[in-house]
Amino acid sequence: MAANNHSPGRWKADIAQSVDFYNAWFLEAAPSTFRRLRAEAAGRVRAAIAATNHLHDIGVTALSADPEVVATLRMATAPPIAVDRLIGLAQVPGSMVKRMEKDNALPTRQSAEELESNLQAICDVLSRLLDRDLFVWLGRGDAPTEAELDRAASVVADRMTGAVTGPALRGAQERRQLDAIRGWLTAREYRDTANDDDFRFDAMPPGTFRVRTNVPAALPDDRDVNIPVDVAIMPHDAGARDYPVLLEAKSAGDFTNVNKRRKEEAAKVGQLRRAYGRRIKLVLFLGGYFDAGYLGYEAAEGIDWVWEHRIDDFENVGL
Repeated sequence: MAANNHSPGRWKADIAQSVDFYNAWFLEAAPSTFRRLRAEAAGRVRAAIAATNHLHDIGVTALSADPEVVATLRMATAPPIAVDRLIGLAQVPGSMVKRMEKDNALPTRQSAEELESNLQAICDVLSRLLDRDLFVWLGRGDAPTEAELDRAASVVADRMTGAVTGPALRGAQERRQLDAIRGWLTAREYRDTANDDDFRFDAMPPGTFRVRTNVPAALPDDRDVNIPVDVAIMPHDAGARDYPVLLEAKSAGDFTNVNKRRKEEAAKVGQLRRAYGRRIKLVLFLGGYFDAGYLGYEAAEGIDWVWEHRIDDFENVGL
């Protein structure tokens, strides 16, 4: 059974519908996501300003008490600097700054003297590069007015939010796609095995599914590898020798990068076929900007897909 890879006459219309579907979601989700992230970031900016005596005292004590404040302070400089730029300017170990920002923790393998020296080097760079046109009270040597604090927190929060909105939206789209798949399957009496401790890919009962699992496969040199898949589904009418249908949820907000990614699915299905033969089926769940070049490549590899805007096509891939 096939859903869409053997119907090129329908691709153009489907591409247009998929783009419209994605754009409608983006216009609905992006503003609210950005506002939420900006409000959270503004709170972190205010906390950083308060913890450093209104930025007058960016010192070792402040960074030791709250190491992840470095990520906020990087966006308070003119120009805002990337983490690798800070590492280079301060001449400190890269793992140190990344640990501070990611884990809110200080390195554990530095002596007290080395740690203090490195923290001071970071403080010196941040203090020197502070955006004094934004933090106008620094020139006065006093505290900001509430209006000045609001303005500064808003500007720095915008800088911070711009860097995380894209990943947040991708995460939201991924969750939405998986929720759509889960809802479609549940409505057709498929059972989610998320709570089954004895789950095995090669022993799934008919009428069950699993979100986010690994499938054992093989590399070209015959080394074993685990292939992550978004959803594994054993159809209701599966026989004893049948494999689950594997789904890969894919979304794209523009046409630019999809053709760079199209080989990923081909490599994945190649590894699966080496392990299980051509009876194993990998189906893509596509939402957004996927052009005819991408679709033609996947079709040539024997990969089928279901569009997010026409989810009932899952029935045409054996589900």
